[in-house]
Amino acid sequence: MQDEEKPRSIVEVEYMNITNENSWPVIYQKIGKESLAHGYTCNEARKAENKHLNRYRDVNPYDHSRVILQRCDGDYINANYVKLDRANRKYILTQGPLKFTVNHFWSMVFHEKSKAILMLNKLFEKNEVKCHQYWPNQFNAVCSLKEVNLEITFTSVENFGYYIVRKILLHDTITLESRVVLQFHYITWPDFGVPSSPKKFLDFLKAVRASGALEPDCPAIVHCSAGIGRSGTFCLVDSCLAIMQRDGQDTVNIQEILKELRQSRMGLIQTPDQLRFSYQAIIEGLKRLAPDYSEEDSSHIYAAVPEEAEEAGGSEITPPPPPPRGESLGKSDAVEFRPLPPIPTSTSLDLSIILC
Repeated sequence: MQDEEKPRSIVEVEYMNITNENSWPVIYQKIGKESLAHGYTCNEARKAENKHLNRYRDVNPYDHSRVILQRCDGDYINANYVKLDRANRKYILTQGPLKFTVNHFWSMVFHEKSKAILMLNKLFEKNEVKCHQYWPNQFNAVCSLKEVNLEITFTSVENFGYYIVRKILLHDTITLESRVVLQFHYITWPDFGVPSSPKKFLDFLKAVRASGALEPDCPAIVHCSAGIGRSGTFCLVDSCLAIMQRDGQDTVNIQEILKELRQSRMGLIQTPDQLRFSYQAIIEGLKRLAPDYSEEDSSHIYAAVPEEAEEAGGSEITPPPPPPRGESLGKSDAVEFRPLPPIPTSTSLDLSIILC
C-alpha cells in the first residue's frame, strides 16, 4: 500500500500517534500548563488607564514583548512582537481594533512599516461584534486620523471567494510620506474553529508570502478577535514550514515551537482542534513539495468533502460551542475530552515556488 511504501516524517508519525490515541485534548492541556511556568507579567495592560483598551479582560500583552506606540497620547496597545529567529520571522499579533483604538492601530502599522495586515476574522461572529471596521467603507474616501496625523484611503479590492485582498493607502500628514498597505482578510475561518481544509489555508499563505508581507524587517500585523487563536495558528504553521524548508522536515518539534511562540504572547492557539489543524497544514505543505506528490499521500489524514461544498462558501467546519476565552490561557479543567471533528480533504496545490 502507498502509505506503507513511502516513509513518513517524524511530524506525521507524531500526528498519527496522537490521533490514534485521541489525545489532542491531553497534549493541548499539557502545552497550556507548561506555558504558564515562565511567569511573565502584564502590568501595563492592567493599569486603570489601559484596561478599557483591551477587547477581552483575560487576553493581555506581556510587558516584555509589547508594542509601544510612538505618536499617541499613551503608549499602550494590546499587541505583542512575536519573533522566531530560526524561521526568520517577526510578527505583530494584536486584537481586532475597538472603535476607540483605530488611531492606535494605524499608528502601529505606520511606525512598524508593516506591508500587510492579516485579518483572520469577520467583523461580526455569532451575533457579536468581534472587530471594529478600521478601514473606510467607500473607495477613495479619505479617513482622517487627526490624533496620530495619518490619513487612510481604501483604493482597491480583490475577492478570492474565501479571502479578500484590500489595498489601503496610508499617508502621514506631517512628513507627507505615503505607503501602500495590503489587508489579507480571511472571511470564512470561524471563531474557535479551523479552516475548511489545509488546501484553503495554504492558498492563503501562498498569497501572503508572495506579497513579501512576512519579511522580518517589516513585521506583518496579524489579528483575529483576541489575537491569539486563529492568529496563533497562522504563525505556528508559517514558521514551522519556513524552518522545515530550510533545515529539513525532521528538524522541528511543533509543540516546542508553539511554547516558544507563547513566550511572546499568551494563549496562542485556543483549542485542540486548532492545534490538530496546524499539524495537518504543516504535513500537507511539506508533502506538496515532493515531486512525486499524490493526493492519496494525505488520504489517511483528511476525511473527504465535496469540493463544490467548499466553493459554495458554507463549508467551514462548525466548531463546538466555544469555551471560555481564557481556556488557552491555562484553565485546563475547561477542556472536554471528546473525539475531534474530521478535517476535510484538500486538492493539489503546488507550493514549491512559494514556501521559501
